[in-house]
Amino acid sequence: MKLFISTALLIFLAELGDKTQLATMTLSAKEKSPLTIFVSALFGFALATLLAVAVGSLLNKIIPIEIIEKVAAIAFISIGILMLLGKI
Repeated sequence: MKLFISTALLIFLAELGDKTQLATMTLSAKEKSPLTIFVSALFGFALATLLAVAVGSLLNKIIPIEIIEKVAAIAFISIGILMLLGKI
């Protein structure tokens, strides 16, 4: 239960103000079908999460977690820098 709560809280906080949330908000304001937008966004996020869990589980069997964490941190920082420079 602790893992469930900590994961849900972490994902919730990480996604607040995210581009995906803003895009979903924009679609909801533009389209007059909030239930369809909600279900579609839920489905899309579930698929993305399923992919992340599957890839993470496979990588963990091949590559040590310390290397995965460092690569993820470098990728995250790189994307942030590229966004600041207007390249993305």
